[in-house]
Amino acid sequence: MADQIGLVTITDPLSPVSEAYRTLRVNLQFAALDVELRTLLVASPGPGEGKSTTLANLAVTMAQVDQRVLMVDCDLRRPRLHEFFGLGNDTGVTTMLLEDEALENPPLQETGVEGLRLLASGKLPSRPADLLGSRRMERAIARLRNEADIVLFDAPPVMAATDAAILATKVDGVLLVLRAGETKREHAQRVKERLGKVHANIVGAVLTNVSLDATLRDYYH
Repeated sequence: MADQIGLVTITDPLSPVSEAYRTLRVNLQFAALDVELRTLLVASPGPGEGKSTTLANLAVTMAQVDQRVLMVDCDLRRPRLHEFFGLGNDTGVTTMLLEDEALENPPLQETGVEGLRLLASGKLPSRPADLLGSRRMERAIARLRNEADIVLFDAPPVMAATDAAILATKVDGVLLVLRAGETKREHAQRVKERLGKVHANIVGAVLTNVSLDATLRDYYH
């Protein structure tokens, strides 16, 4: 398998951090009891808040319970998901949106984790928001739903570009990632309002960079 950069759910599966990702997986399963959750956007207000890391580790935990999981890198500005698994980025989302053959046969990559595949971003376009807002993107999402039990989408930070808000209108739910001590309260509120304006279904939030309680640390060691 690849370098597994940032994949604590693989490199240290018994850690409290890995357990937190498994708890997140279970919570999302309960959320899916009320509304279908086959496509999920993982979003954050700004950069460096851990959304891509959260998505990759959540995807691993989902695959570990025999789900067919597909990660889709719709960050067509600074894609990162392929780096976690040491994969290439020459073909992907943009290939699907520009080539009929790729729309019918998506260029998915195996990650080395059973049941987990990646659709990288592909070559970066000059106008990402236009591509993500197109009807072709809706067709691509419909096609990708057939490839997995759940499809997880990454996108640029909500405050940095309109891409995430556009994509939020095309998926079943949105999971917000906030970083303790760094994400500003007003930014989180503005993101909630921005997603609310497009009637996005926010299913929950994840807080990263949280200090581990000493009692829990002793328990896991």
